[in-house]
Amino acid sequence: MTTETDIGPVGAAHVPVMVAEVVEWLRPRPGARLVDATVGLGGHAAALLAAAPDVELLGIDRDPNALGRASERLRDAGARVILRHARYTELTGLLADLGWEEVDGLLVDLGVSSLQLGDATRGFSFQVDGPLDMRMDPSAPTTAAEIVNHGRERELAEILRSYGEEPRARAVARAIVRARPLATTGELARVVAGVLGRGRAGLHPATRTFQAIRIAVNDELGALDQLLADAYALLRPGGRVAVLAYHSLEDRRVKNAFRRWASDCVCPPGTPRCVCGWRATARILTRRPLRPTPEEIARNPRARSARLRVAERLGATT
Repeated sequence: MTTETDIGPVGAAHVPVMVAEVVEWLRPRPGARLVDATVGLGGHAAALLAAAPDVELLGIDRDPNALGRASERLRDAGARVILRHARYTELTGLLADLGWEEVDGLLVDLGVSSLQLGDATRGFSFQVDGPLDMRMDPSAPTTAAEIVNHGRERELAEILRSYGEEPRARAVARAIVRARPLATTGELARVVAGVLGRGRAGLHPATRTFQAIRIAVNDELGALDQLLADAYALLRPGGRVAVLAYHSLEDRRVKNAFRRWASDCVCPPGTPRCVCGWRATARILTRRPLRPTPEEIARNPRARSARLRVAERLGATT
């Protein structure tokens, strides 16, 4: 997956990001049970399945179009692959339904896929004009149009500030409210550009606004927080989780979650004193996030903002 600032021509072929590093650090063993929580078009899943014999993989995605493509790509793996249309916040229940008490590896590749960005009807991109949609799951109730056209100015500014880290959030929100109703991505991009100008260092002025609204539409950070809260308990001792993030809001959450896992106390943040009764034994394998090589970036510009973090569960003592 990727962010729009990383793409070349819209609709360019999908290439999984840091696939060799993902396989190396998740290190599939014969008979391992793995989860690709954002299976997308199946690129990482195919590499993980090929890395060792008899690997079983559960792939989930909230985008049914992506799942259809993944199903075609992974067809040769047969019964070793199980695909489900779901959010990764549902992972605990999905594993229970399968009778998988624990898993050996979990991959989460955050962001937007090239399939989504390249389809104008999905409304993710300011590079192609389309409806203000931005839903990763087309059946979800809230669209970008509803947020843009019905949110209060103060609410819009907070979304832009919190999810897009937009320095001029209030000015952009004010311009959006004055220009309403807005129907297309092109209209929204032009309103933002009218406030911010041409942008700097090759960054389109609407990049932060589109990121913020997309995150709000799909509750991406809330979903990530829940997954990170659940993931530790889903790993068997020796199991690993790998997360590919594409901007600081995601990466910071992953870093902090891994640090909590590796600490003695696993009580939720803000708990006045330790009441958990046991000590976590997790190891952070990437003290700093791994980045794609210059060679990969040259082959695949989408990869340049990727940051890979990996942690391992070592077990627990009571």
